[in-house]
Amino acid sequence: MQNIPDRPGPGTASSPAPVHSHVLVVDDDPTVAEVVVSYLDRAGYDVERAEDGPAALERFAGRRPDLVVLDLMLPGMDGFEVCRRIRAHSSVPVIMLTARGDEDDRILGLETGADDYVTKPFSPRELVLRVDSVLRRSRAAATTADAPRAPLRGAGLHLDPTARRATRRGRELTLTLREFDLLAFLLRHPGRVFTREELMRQVWGWDFGDLSTVTVHVRRLRGKVETDPARPQVIQTVWGVGYRLDPAPDEHRGATTDTEPA
Repeated sequence: MQNIPDRPGPGTASSPAPVHSHVLVVDDDPTVAEVVVSYLDRAGYDVERAEDGPAALERFAGRRPDLVVLDLMLPGMDGFEVCRRIRAHSSVPVIMLTARGDEDDRILGLETGADDYVTKPFSPRELVLRVDSVLRRSRAAATTADAPRAPLRGAGLHLDPTARRATRRGRELTLTLREFDLLAFLLRHPGRVFTREELMRQVWGWDFGDLSTVTVHVRRLRGKVETDPARPQVIQTVWGVGYRLDPAPDEHRGATTDTEPA
């Protein structure tokens, strides 16, 4: 059984959820699911639950949610496969829950299209804040989609914030919501070093959280924008500080290896 509180107490709700925000919670552990549903319901969300992968896909098809909280370890069909099938038809944000802290699981979750992940045992209040944050950014992206914004260019990359489209040397990139926002932020501040804490605040909108989230997203983004992700030229590691986007990388210059900053 997961180490989480049994019931939400007074004062645990986050800021009010936007009207009609529908969240699908997918977890086969009745205790975890009940607590997560209770906290989200208390925060003002319209919550629906599914106990396994097939039920999740059925409910998703029947009523499209605004966000999915998806457990990795599900009977019959795991969370990775559920996420892949959702991503084949929809860009609805997905927060993945994993009982394992292994980085390979986090990377695979992001690779299959998850926008964020939370490692069990977790604080239900933090999960609600994550849901708030992902939905705010998702809605902000949709709200500003029609507003003209200048394209971003640098390091052979071209980002169109209005169309939410990114290309590298003419080849279109498949980026998640977080990856796009992270790359856009770095392109807006070329040559400037940001700590992981700063990126978490500016891109994720969080004042706290697991800093390895930033590390994993940078690693995944490098896999899509670098010629050789093991020798990054575009998104540089500045030792002991953080990350910097080089707007005009020297493809023949030696580069840092992908080790997270201190």
